[in-house]
Amino acid sequence: MDERSTGLILRVYPLTETSLIVHWLTPDAGRIATVAKGARRPKSPFLGKLDLYFLADFAFYRSRRSELHTLKEVRLRETHRALREDLACLQQAAYCACLIDKKTENETPLPGPYELLLGLLVQLTRHPPQALTIFAFEMKLLQLLGLRPDFRKATLSDGGRQILEKLLVAEWPLLARLKPSEAQNTELGQYLHDFLIFNLGKVHRSREGALSFVHSKTQSSNRDGRATHENRTA
Repeated sequence: MDERSTGLILRVYPLTETSLIVHWLTPDAGRIATVAKGARRPKSPFLGKLDLYFLADFAFYRSRRSELHTLKEVRLRETHRALREDLACLQQAAYCACLIDKKTENETPLPGPYELLLGLLVQLTRHPPQALTIFAFEMKLLQLLGLRPDFRKATLSDGGRQILEKLLVAEWPLLARLKPSEAQNTELGQYLHDFLIFNLGKVHRSREGALSFVHSKTQSSNRDGRATHENRTA
């Protein structure tokens, strides 16, 4: 019997010359892997429906022999196209998806992580990427995993502690109202880096890229802004 779910695509890669393996994050079935037979053929019904971070309703036939199930049908709901127009946004989405992929179990209901990643993707498509987005995702995921930091024991500045406390409870759109200084971003980034290593064993290498892209864009924007101001006042 076919099963149905709604999910976000976490990974897509070739299985054969004509088929793809698609990894999904769903609220009810958790993380599952499906094979899309014939998806690489020009006239496949899956054509244009299977790509990173697509949100879709889908049907699959559950295998009794392995954790690789057969994808039967896909109906797109959202492609998050704006992610593909900004490399920094795509880098941040990739890191957060990887963090969920590495720290959750296969085929276990994951309503919290699913809603968290979906909220992040919407945030990235509507607002410029910032380091605070990564910090908020990490804080919220740690809380879902039962690893919420105890700020009373942390060597943080009062401002840094207040920001982290707000990240735990703030809805995504409210992040735009928080304006940490560069020094606070550095402090929060290092604190969470150390906390992730202590509790999860390591930090994925893509984290540095997700934050460095934002830092580079901020520096470039600041330089452009200064240059424009200098040109206007020359």
